Amino acid sequence: MLDLFGLPALPGLATRQSMITEEEEGVLIDRIDASHLEPFRFQGWTGKRLTTSFGWSYDFEVGRPKDAPPIPDWLLPIRDRMAAFARIGPKKLIQALLIRYDPGAGIGWHRDRPIYGHVVGISLGEPATMRFRRRRPGGFDRVAVPLDPRGGYHMDGPARHEWEHSIAPMGQPRWSITFRSVAEQP
Repeated sequence: MLDLFGLPALPGLATRQSMITEEEEGVLIDRIDASHLEPFRFQGWTGKRLTTSFGWSYDFEVGRPKDAPPIPDWLLPIRDRMAAFARIGPKKLIQALLIRYDPGAGIGWHRDRPIYGHVVGISLGEPATMRFRRRRPGGFDRVAVPLDPRGGYHMDGPARHEWEHSIAPMGQPRWSITFRSVAEQP
């Protein structure tokens, strides 16, 4: 997404439409729904969205990463495609997070855990808007980015580390696949 001058609307954020076909989208939605999805849990709170992780998971109850089942073979071609979009090696994407947002589910303001580096995702089902905000004196800077079905996004740099993001609750089901790398240590 570019501003009026051809510059990224949010430095460190890249988006791309049509990362997959409609047929691939249907297969991915079926695979996600057939996965062992559980309500998202965060420090004793249970969210409306359903999730499961592969490769790595993050245990919000104890505040640290933990192993998860290996990324399944059916996700590897999507991981490879998303890694190419992000211009990183596929094996750097060590976590795959599957999410189903049923009607009324969204995701509140947050910044991904600092142990993670690149965040690369694909949106499935209904269109959504990813909202970004960054605190400044007297309020927030805000940017809204449309997430089209089958479109991808990549967060790195300022978009990843300086801005929070969220997705408002939606009226229709939506699915997403998010891949993350481990943060590089200075």
